[in-house]
Amino acid sequence: MTAHLMNRISSGLAGRLGLAPLDGQPALVLVAHGSRDPRALETVRELADRVRALRPGLAVRLGHIELNAPLLPDTLASLGTDEAVLVPLLFSRGFHIKQDIPDMAAEARIRTRQADPLGAHPLLVQALHERLTEAGWRAPRTASDRRTTAVVLAAAGSRDPESALGTRRIADLLAERLGVPVLPAYACAATPTVDAAIRTLRARGRHHIAVASCFTAPGRFATECANKAPGVASAPLGAHPSMAALVLHRYDQALENAAVGRAA
Repeated sequence: MTAHLMNRISSGLAGRLGLAPLDGQPALVLVAHGSRDPRALETVRELADRVRALRPGLAVRLGHIELNAPLLPDTLASLGTDEAVLVPLLFSRGFHIKQDIPDMAAEARIRTRQADPLGAHPLLVQALHERLTEAGWRAPRTASDRRTTAVVLAAAGSRDPESALGTRRIADLLAERLGVPVLPAYACAATPTVDAAIRTLRARGRHHIAVASCFTAPGRFATECANKAPGVASAPLGAHPSMAALVLHRYDQALENAAVGRAA
């Protein structure tokens, strides 16, 4: 898929997402992991504000899995509605998606639906590309430059193999967008590490290496991965406009899937 086509898809989705009807729609609950880094809470709050701006009138709330208030169970307990869609600010299916969030939702007194993780999607790739560009990354202009350039996609990591598969798909989409190899790497619980990925790429003759941060917000993992970059390292995705559009896409997708399930 060309970058031009991906831009068209991204722009079209973002436009449609802002026009959906709101009558009787469940609340949207952003589910963040939580971090001891105070910038993380500021960032996800900013993202929530951007989602509200895209969909005026929709109830948008924030809940954390751990470390920050409000915790997800408290957010669900405080809702004045009887239904909510939980949109995880996570990028692939791992323990938090499969167990932590469902367990917390099961204890709520309201009906909940869980949306898919943000995952491999043109909107996410657009945000990753633009964060790299903001950090100073430039697309190679010659065949020689392309042969020596690569990107490491830094993600949190999980012992769940399905999580690594999801990250690999994101890396593949980003590679299509950038026109250079993109190798996934992880901050913990999975391999390769960022250091190991950089060594692998250098062994293949890729000496111009950037690190793309596949994290929602600043925190320990994002900082550690960025510090290992031999060159450009992008900032976390944060409240990028494409992230807000993707959150709403996952929300709408969850509602559509529920409607199909009722009709079946």
